[in-house]
Amino acid sequence: MKKQSRLQFTEEERADPTLEKPIAKSEKAADKVEKAQAVIPKKTIKTKERTFDADTGKTKVRLHFEEVDKPKPPSKLTHGIKKAPQRAVLSAVHQEISQNEQDNVGLEAAHGTEKVGEFALHRVQSAYHSHKLKPYRTLAKAEKKSIQADVNVLYKKSIRDNPQAASNPISRFQQKRAIKKEYIATRYGRGRKAAQTTAKTTKSAVKKGADTVSRAVSAVAKNPKVLLILLALFLMIALIAGAVSSCSVMFQGAITNVVSTSYTSENEELIAVNNNYTALETALQAQINNIERDYPDYAEYRYDLDPIAHDPHPLASYLTTLLQYFKASEVQGELQRVFEKQYNLTLTETVEVRYRTETRTDTWTDEDGNTHSDTYTVEVPYDYYILNVSLTNIGINAVANNLLTPEQLQMYNVYLQTKGNKPLLFGGGSIDGSPSTDLSGVDFVNCERPGNQNIVDIAKSQVGNVGGQPYWSWYSFNSRVEWCACFVSWVLNQAGYSEPKFAACQSQGIPYFSSKGRWANRGYKDIAPGDVIFFDWEGDGSSDHVGIVIGTDGSRVYTIEGNSGDACKIRDYDLNSSVIMGYGLMN
Repeated sequence: MKKQSRLQFTEEERADPTLEKPIAKSEKAADKVEKAQAVIPKKTIKTKERTFDADTGKTKVRLHFEEVDKPKPPSKLTHGIKKAPQRAVLSAVHQEISQNEQDNVGLEAAHGTEKVGEFALHRVQSAYHSHKLKPYRTLAKAEKKSIQADVNVLYKKSIRDNPQAASNPISRFQQKRAIKKEYIATRYGRGRKAAQTTAKTTKSAVKKGADTVSRAVSAVAKNPKVLLILLALFLMIALIAGAVSSCSVMFQGAITNVVSTSYTSENEELIAVNNNYTALETALQAQINNIERDYPDYAEYRYDLDPIAHDPHPLASYLTTLLQYFKASEVQGELQRVFEKQYNLTLTETVEVRYRTETRTDTWTDEDGNTHSDTYTVEVPYDYYILNVSLTNIGINAVANNLLTPEQLQMYNVYLQTKGNKPLLFGGGSIDGSPSTDLSGVDFVNCERPGNQNIVDIAKSQVGNVGGQPYWSWYSFNSRVEWCACFVSWVLNQAGYSEPKFAACQSQGIPYFSSKGRWANRGYKDIAPGDVIFFDWEGDGSSDHVGIVIGTDGSRVYTIEGNSGDACKIRDYDLNSSVIMGYGLMN
């Protein structure tokens, strides 16, 4: 059995009060694992080592002996299944004898003595088998506790570096589960090959067991009474199995409900699809921005434009309902179809007859030959050309209602309600339900950049808002969306900024600041009040949330965030926290 490696800790980690006890427990658990490994029964195996002698050109073979762990004996369950046919036959024999011993006292006594002996033998065999399994049970128990202790250390380190992850029970559970999964995969390094080996071993054991049962059935098939007994045993086992199965139905049903309401495509593909759709919207916006350049011969341009924006979850819900599993490269045609139905851009020409005042002069000569001039004004008609630019956005919900069948719409609404069980996939919020940070006693430090305190004051005035109104409706969404970006855009607009205006963090907000040369990564030292802060909860390089910087005390940054537990709240983070993706600088 391969010796498991210990977690290694730095002196800084050992000196951290929050990690001192978890590290001690981890090392103690590792000691117990090593102790348990030492008592695993060993066996000596002969191995051959082949070496090539360059001088003679011959291959030499050297034998040596190596001590390795004995493989774990079959479990009690496996052992019991292996012995089941034998016991079934013995039980049938005993039953047959019992039916014929009533009138024979000697036979009855002998039969009783035999059953006692068989029972004693069975108990001795069971105890011996249990004894052989004891070292392996001890090792398994020690490894389980070691895993728990190591995962606890890694989790404590994670929340030390990432306080946001410990903000509520859901995020704590999710992070600890992810850490445990990754740790076990790293510790044991088991992948496809191990799974295949296990499957092969299992298949072989099942076949062997089936052959054994087949031989046992053949041995007793000649006796109808024994067959009836075996049938009764089978029915009993079936009843027990049914009871066990029914006990697991509720759990399986719960799992099924989660799976059936979740987006089935990979997160990367869902994000890529949303980015592709945003690219279509960006191109549409560019087309509108260039109308006057592309159509220069008009006296006036009149615009009646719905906002260019979409909620990513209806798009993901629609595609999941329609296609179940998909990749971004496979749905470009469908995206174009949805886009063309969601947006309708029309250009119409209007010609109005208008009048302009012109000054005219008439010259005339009187009878005496004198020349005179008369000046006057007239109203002259002319054609006034107007280009009307209209954009309607009916929303993806309306598109889905038009394209999906009634049965599909039912599933679509389920995905929409659950957000595919991935509410933060496209950014736009935090599930943190804790109260706002108390700023009393916080000593903010001044940075070199002036910042914009007006932005901060407007954002502060919104603390306590629940539900995101008026932010998402101001952005022209007809129903609630994940509204943290809408909140930031609304605050900036109230402070006199026409841009940035964005509803998506990764695909709209960050590109705006990057294109303007006003983006700074995590660790930026000159953070100013009013700057926009972007977060990455999952650590996947995609922004999930956004807020407004209040300021920093030199070690922590303080923020105002919309859609933090569906409310506007004040938060704070370590300046080097891994959840901070970067900053959009407002000046």
